[in-house]
Amino acid sequence: MSYAERALRTLSAGNRTLLRAQDEATLLHDMCRVIVELGGYRMAWVGYAEHDEAKTIRPMAHMGFEEGFLELGRFTWAEGESESSRGPTSQAIRSGKPVVVQDTTTLASTQLPVPLEETLRRGYASIAAFPLIIQDRTIGNLTIFAAEADAFDECETRLLAEMADDLAFGIANLRMRERHREAEETIRHMAFFDALTDLPNRSSVGETLAAEITQAQLENQSMAVLLLKVGRFQEISDTLGYQEGDHLIVEMAARLRHLAGPDKSVARVGEDEFAIIMPRSSAEAAMRVAHHTMREACDPVDFAGLAMDPHAYIGISLFPGHGNTPEALLRRAKIAAVQARRTACKYTLYKGTEDRESTRRLELMSELRSAIDHNELLLYCQPKVSIRSGEVCGAEALVRWQHPQHGMIATGEFIALAEHAGLIMPLTRWVLEAAFRQSYAWHERGIARPLSVNLSAQDLRDPRLIDRISGLFATWALPPELVQFELTESALMEDPAGALETLDHLKDLGVDLFIDDFGIGYSSLSYLQKLPVDSLKIDHSFVTSMLENQGSAVIVHSTVELGHNLGLGVVAEGVESEGLWNRLQELGCDTAQGHFVGRPIPTAQFDEWEAQSPWSHPAPGNHVALH
Repeated sequence: MSYAERALRTLSAGNRTLLRAQDEATLLHDMCRVIVELGGYRMAWVGYAEHDEAKTIRPMAHMGFEEGFLELGRFTWAEGESESSRGPTSQAIRSGKPVVVQDTTTLASTQLPVPLEETLRRGYASIAAFPLIIQDRTIGNLTIFAAEADAFDECETRLLAEMADDLAFGIANLRMRERHREAEETIRHMAFFDALTDLPNRSSVGETLAAEITQAQLENQSMAVLLLKVGRFQEISDTLGYQEGDHLIVEMAARLRHLAGPDKSVARVGEDEFAIIMPRSSAEAAMRVAHHTMREACDPVDFAGLAMDPHAYIGISLFPGHGNTPEALLRRAKIAAVQARRTACKYTLYKGTEDRESTRRLELMSELRSAIDHNELLLYCQPKVSIRSGEVCGAEALVRWQHPQHGMIATGEFIALAEHAGLIMPLTRWVLEAAFRQSYAWHERGIARPLSVNLSAQDLRDPRLIDRISGLFATWALPPELVQFELTESALMEDPAGALETLDHLKDLGVDLFIDDFGIGYSSLSYLQKLPVDSLKIDHSFVTSMLENQGSAVIVHSTVELGHNLGLGVVAEGVESEGLWNRLQELGCDTAQGHFVGRPIPTAQFDEWEAQSPWSHPAPGNHVALH
């Protein structure tokens, strides 16, 4: 067999090795084995070029009659006068080209990294060194020793150089595969582990819980989930900064990991929440762990010399008693944690009342959205009466919800539901459209009764609010004096500049504007002067207590004077008695609103109410005598 045929056979076997390779170390070893066992060469070795100060060549794999050959010399690819720098392997790495020595007996001892006699003793008659190049960068060498002199002719060298290139390609491919594997592992780790604490996250604990539930069902066992909430996290983050908040979470994670040991899983399932999963555990065992955790893990945490209690509390849920899904167990453990805040020991088992209430709220949120979309709400009006004339001078539009199963839902409850469900603006749109329809109906019958609509802070941030109101005026062709708008003082103070701009646009439409709940929003007089408003509405909390509370009386009196000095009308809310009416009349207040004047009633009944009320034909002098 010729040298070329030997090289070709070696190349072919090397290619098969490349196809089967699963990792880099095995590839290098198998390639050296193929070269020696199938190619019939004396020895082969692969080295990697290090970029340390000495530019070391680090042997990675070898096969053949080497008998410690690689340990005899110091292999380097540095350029210099040393023996190791003048050998064929060093030259191949530096030049990026194959280097062949056809007859080692012609070499001087200074041209090899090991003594010449050692080379000859091992039967290395000729040497061929090939660079391993990846993306134009030499990473190492493939060096082959033959037992015959003049073994590496041009054809054989070309074939072996091709094999070295294939080996470099295989190394590059395996490294790329390894990088992809590491990237996938990193992505998976990021998906299932918390970046701050390196604990499993909520996604991971969901899988763990599902597996533990399945195992518990197979073994007919119970299990427990503890959810620890760090109550001080938000306060520390807001006061000392997010880094200190993170320090608190990292410290709590380390404590819980230490306490849990190998038989329990700890995970971070929320910004300030940790879960501890206890397989094969009862309520009693879970309570013991919760007690131990509160005693050992909830000591004060040091913040640069300032020790602060984390204010942790723990809720416990149990399988199967409290749920048979990961979501149910975590949710009910969290509800129990909230319940635990009110206990002395700060841990408790889940009790179902709050969960049922939460479910009811979610159902009501969904049903409220449907009620808005299907026009199932009711428009009520509460009358306003002029204190001077005793006549009805307008009404405030109010929304009510008559639920088909639960009856009339308390206004405060369903407004809160709308806020949590993001339904405030849709609710306002419904009220606006209903109020304009009602005002149009009154206007068509010749009734000039202004109807006021409340706007929230969210409504003031709605970029389409002014266009929507302008469109309603255009649709119903109403005089602007028949529609008024009430905005709470606190809503105006959330974004004073933005609120002022919205009020200016509303005023351009010709409507009257009221500041509602005045006295509790802490607006400055300088800001009040800038607002294009027409009236102040004194908050009912001051009006209802003004006869018994001197402070409230002073506030009401001062607000009436302030409003009049600014050229504004003043409306008193919460007028519940004749005594309050009389006192407001003495103070010169302009308008009264409250149960003494009239309760909220459906708009369809407003005309009938007014016709029967004393405010339709007030007696001269003391109007309240009609009551």
